[in-house]
Amino acid sequence: MTNTELSGQKLPRPSVIQFSIKDMSGLAAAYMPILLDGGLFIPTNRPYWLGDSVYVLIALPDGSQRHPVAAKVAWITPANAAGGRTQGVGVRFPNDEKSLALKSKIEGMLSGYVTTERSSQTV
Repeated sequence: MTNTELSGQKLPRPSVIQFSIKDMSGLAAAYMPILLDGGLFIPTNRPYWLGDSVYVLIALPDGSQRHPVAAKVAWITPANAAGGRTQGVGVRFPNDEKSLALKSKIEGMLSGYVTTERSSQTV
């Protein structure tokens, strides 16, 4: 039994986020290559904590399908962040076969895309 089960509290269910990336500039701004297993920045004003579980349905610019990912919050950009950054969270993909395939697909899509200094929502 976990500590949460022992105390009689139920674990909260992960929140679900549907995230559609419309174009390549949006994908370049959202992708977080600093995360080993890949991840995306998702604009949201909903409060999250580092380590929170989130279930994300991701639609990439190619429109081929929605990619379900059971992710964890790894980055938080608060409201009124310095530099005019968009409020939201960065989610880290798990180290599983489907997520690694999604990371590879995103990196393949971005391989020939030229970014600007201001293109990222994170670093």
